[in-house]
Amino acid sequence: MGALPVFRWRLAPDGYATRRQLRALGLRPGGQDVAAQLERPRRRGPLVAYLYRVDLAVPVRPMTPARRAALAKANAARRLCPVCRRDAGYVIPTSLGACVPCADADPNGSDGSTQ
Repeated sequence: MGALPVFRWRLAPDGYATRRQLRALGLRPGGQDVAAQLERPRRRGPLVAYLYRVDLAVPVRPMTPARRAALAKANAARRLCPVCRRDAGYVIPTSLGACVPCADADPNGSDGSTQ
């Protein structure tokens, strides 16, 4: 396996795209390996973005009703506060571990369980 071609930031030739760019085109890498990479120089080390070939990309799989239901259930679970068991109305930050009122009410920052 040879080394990947490296291009400078914004200088990649046509026919290559990042995952986000593929998604915007309605495509996905489809199991292909990374074809090249972009590097943007920085003081702390270069920023790297991986590129895939557009001609080998495949269409995004369509959203099925079962997949939509599974995503809705997973997102609902992320909104449920483990302390008060109520829907917070937003995705609960993992840094808090509970909804904001429950996190503010607990001065120790724990999850509300007793020891």
